[in-house]
Amino acid sequence: MERETTLPRPTASSEWGLDDLDQTADSTEEHYKAKLKEYQLRLIKLQLKLAENNKHSLIVVAEGPDAAGKGGAIKRLVEKLDPRTVRVYSTVKPTAEEYGHHYLWRFWNRLPPRGQIAVFDRSWYGRVLVERVEGFASEAEWKRAYREINDFERLFLDDKAVIMKFYFHITKDEQLARFKRREADPYKSWKISDEDWRNRRKWDEHNTAAEEMFERTSSLGAPWHLIAGNFKWSARLEMLKHTVKALDKLDL
Repeated sequence: MERETTLPRPTASSEWGLDDLDQTADSTEEHYKAKLKEYQLRLIKLQLKLAENNKHSLIVVAEGPDAAGKGGAIKRLVEKLDPRTVRVYSTVKPTAEEYGHHYLWRFWNRLPPRGQIAVFDRSWYGRVLVERVEGFASEAEWKRAYREINDFERLFLDDKAVIMKFYFHITKDEQLARFKRREADPYKSWKISDEDWRNRRKWDEHNTAAEEMFERTSSLGAPWHLIAGNFKWSARLEMLKHTVKALDKLDL
């Protein structure tokens, strides 16, 4: 049966209200370690089946504000997997060559072949997030990007790819606390920059852009999963749980 890849927009933006997320879900260390082991073991088995079946690929996208926990969650997602069939890409400022092409061009060769996995720490959604807020893309460019991105993802959905899209969100107070801890830690001070502080000053603008992105690009085939990130252990387990659940649904 052909999968439906479109979904009507929510009628109320509150459905995607980032600052309305319940940030109270915590996990004990015992529960976290037990569930982490369970999900990672299940994911290893599913990865092997994915490679053997060679009919599907897995594309994982992680977005969210600075210090929201994306990197730590991605680490737990892939750390026990067979590295031969998984790749992690950290999306940074485009190179001079990439600037000369359509913004989606640099992602084409990074998308995984059937049987393999690719994880994107930030992605093509930068066009409707930071590029929109910071003015790196014109209004006409980021407005048409919703259609471009939906068409781009539909190509891979029709080719039997599984697309998992996660947005990690933390409260503004929690972000400030994490920024200060990073600045004070010589082993983590490289994680904080002037750009992070500048982005923080546009907190509301970034939230508005993200909420519109959810409304315009969430589909039955590639829905957005909003992850409450104030408690890192719970956030990591949520990402693993959703990914395992999606792969379990496949005929592998």
